[in-house]
Amino acid sequence: MLRTHTCGELRINHVNNTVILTGWVQRTRDKGSLLWIDLRDRYGITQLFLEEGKSDAALLQTARTLGREFVIKVEGTVAERHSKNPNIPTGKLK
Repeated sequence: MLRTHTCGELRINHVNNTVILTGWVQRTRDKGSLLWIDLRDRYGITQLFLEEGKSDAALLQTARTLGREFVIKVEGTVAERHSKNPNIPTGKLK
């Protein structure tokens, strides 16, 4: 299966669901033990979140090599964000 949802489709009712997303890397932010990836497709943006100690170390290392416009496919569990982003429809999730 290529994907289960689009990047702009996920909402708060998807929390705890396992999803597969595909898209382009819009932006990455690396804060040392935390890494955020904004993944986009034609439908919107979903923020991916990887944390040292909680995410697979090899996955985190590979994710740090991603650049803008890289095309990726990811599988993970939808989680609710503690600090919501009202600027995007998926801003309640990570």
